[in-house]
Order: sequence, then structure tokens, then C-alpha cells
Amino acid sequence: MRAVLTGLIWGMLLAYAAALALFLLGQFGLMGVERDPLSGVFLIPLGLPWNRMIDLFPQPSWPWLAALAPLLNIALLIALRALLPRPSQARK
Repeated sequence: MRAVLTGLIWGMLLAYAAALALFLLGQFGLMGVERDPLSGVFLIPLGLPWNRMIDLFPQPSWPWLAALAPLLNIALLIALRALLPRPSQARK
């Protein structure tokens, strides 16, 4: 089970890195990319359910909170993996 969670954590980290890169490119128009208001759309499913609570904060912080919401899910996966027992090193 730890191996499955480890793979899931790495998959989430890769997906988050790609979605965050697309968000930053589209938000600021970096490297000649046109500014796009929908550049953060790939961060939304990665940050569920936390990004559903973003409207409790001031509106100027919404894009940045949406960009950080997936980190909560990744942290929860890491904590869950830490709770699982390690496979024994010496099996007899």
C-alpha cells in the first residue's frame, strides 16, 4: 500500500508542477505566452475540496490560494503514507 501511495504522491507532484507552470505562464504572459484568464483551470481539480472554501478570503488572493490548494492534498497523502507501517526489512 505504501508503494501505491508513493506513486500517487509523485503523480500528484508532477501534475501539480505542470498545472502550476501553466498557471504562471498564462497569468503573467511569460515567455511570449498570451495572458489567459483560464490558465489556472488545471489547478482546480487538483485542489478539491479546499478550493471550494476560497471565497472566504479576500478576492485578490483567490488565484494564489487556488494555486496552493493542491499542496494540502499532497501533504495529506504524505501524512497518510507516514501512518502506514513500513514493510519489514528482514523477512524470514
